[in-house]
Amino acid sequence: MFDLNDIVVFARVVEAGSFTAAARLLAIPKTTVSRRIAMLEREMGVRLLQRTTRCLKLTDAGRLYYEESSQALRTLEQANLRLAETRAEPAGTIRISAPVGFGGHFLAAAIFDFLATYPKAKVELRLTDDRLNLIENGIDLAFRTGILEHSTLIARKLGSTYRALCASPDYLARCGAPDQPADLVRHDCVIAGQSTQAQWLLEGPHGQETVAVSGRFAANEMQAVMAAAIAGHGIAQLPHVHAETCIKDGRLRRVLPDYTTPAGGLHVVYPSSQHLSPLVKAFIQVAAERLNAVNESSDLAVVLR
Repeated sequence: MFDLNDIVVFARVVEAGSFTAAARLLAIPKTTVSRRIAMLEREMGVRLLQRTTRCLKLTDAGRLYYEESSQALRTLEQANLRLAETRAEPAGTIRISAPVGFGGHFLAAAIFDFLATYPKAKVELRLTDDRLNLIENGIDLAFRTGILEHSTLIARKLGSTYRALCASPDYLARCGAPDQPADLVRHDCVIAGQSTQAQWLLEGPHGQETVAVSGRFAANEMQAVMAAAIAGHGIAQLPHVHAETCIKDGRLRRVLPDYTTPAGGLHVVYPSSQHLSPLVKAFIQVAAERLNAVNESSDLAVVLR
């Protein structure tokens, strides 16, 4: 029966290019390397390497055997890594990037859950509405909403989210509530953007409708939009993860509850790598669980994937 250690030695010889380099890599004598290769060839009944004083070459059989066995060895190495992860508590620092408004609500709660669950973990949160280069900025994980741009990043969709129409009780007492999307034309609307005029695409019982809206305040940052809506400056489109708390405590009310914006994706993205760290895996799991909890307790549903 062949010895798995002999196969490891054979693979390292091929990769290192010589018996001497493989012996140095494996921290064993060169004679041991030579003996194990001879034992493997004897067990297989075929020559795997052509050895001369000047060079080392794979035979056809050796090339085929290396291609198959090296893949199996990589699989075993990955299995060992994953097993080690299950036995070790995630520890270290994870650097996260997220949009400003998103990070201030749902994400903060997910981070607090994560820190409570993993006492050896630390989190550095960077809130920005710019889509940062993760590798250049040393970021392990980023949250992205909407349609993802093509990139080399690995993405996992946590769910789908949308914006709901909300206004403060004070505004509705002064101006009344719209009965249909066309009524928004006669209302002050708080615009998420750089102009006090916008086209809002709404999805409701009759499909999608586009409404031209305007108001006296616009901002390109969601916290400011929500603050303006709470202060009574008009009707705003707010992501459900922002609006839910304010609706529950009475600072905001739903307007046109049968209408929302079309659903968009909520993703976590991270740099492409062969092996995802236990810390990042653990945080993604906690964030998914927190999003699921929001979904179960909210009238503003999230579709989880």
